[in-house]
Amino acid sequence: MRKDKENVIVKKTFDFSLEIIAYSEQLRTLKKYEMASQLFRSGTSIGANTWEAQNGESKADFIHKFKLAAKEADETSYWIELCKASKHYPNPKLILFSELNSIILIISKIIGTTKRSTLPN
Repeated sequence: MRKDKENVIVKKTFDFSLEIIAYSEQLRTLKKYEMASQLFRSGTSIGANTWEAQNGESKADFIHKFKLAAKEADETSYWIELCKASKHYPNPKLILFSELNSIILIISKIIGTTKRSTLPN
């Protein structure tokens, strides 16, 4: 991945992963291991797929990686909402919701823009 200029979505997903790690650790201290693992895997996978997309072999591969990131973001949203709704889990920080929504919007825009740029004229 290029390091000469900041990539907004890579930074956002990396920072989001750090927030997910912190919340997952909080869940682990409460012995909520299954939810901690689910949330850890899906939440950090968003950033991993976004990072990997930066070195896509083609536009199709780039789009594919971002579609995987979008699916993981959707799954993460489910787990966060479940934690919020359950009386058995601590409420996730509001930043998790706002950042995830921002990430989902950016990823959707990237996928749409890239798809349009690959269509024949």
